[in-house]
Amino acid sequence: MSEIRDELYYTKEHEYMRPTDEAGVFLVGITDYAQGEIGDIVFLELSGVGEHFGKQDVFGTVEAVKAVSDLYIPLSGTVAAVNTALEDDPALVNTDPYGDGWMIRLKLDDPDSVRELLDSDGYRALIE
Repeated sequence: MSEIRDELYYTKEHEYMRPTDEAGVFLVGITDYAQGEIGDIVFLELSGVGEHFGKQDVFGTVEAVKAVSDLYIPLSGTVAAVNTALEDDPALVNTDPYGDGWMIRLKLDDPDSVRELLDSDGYRALIE
């Protein structure tokens, strides 16, 4: 069974957002469910720091043994940082999706927009 954490926000496309200590900034990655469905991740292509995206824009791709999938930005904002550890070890997304496997830090245009996303119960209902 996939791990679903209560402190995260989720999308129907299986991305998550985790609040950071910095106001309006969230870590973005794919859920435990998504990494399990995709399979062993061998390569990631992520957008660069300073790039701005509208809600649901593609911010990168994930390549796994099974397929290549687009990554969708959950909410409008600017990329504040990219997890460069994934360049050398993309499998971190498989082994620790909510920890070391985060993909980008996103500074939201509107921090209150997180209310548009699913909570843990909503995401659990989506995948079960």
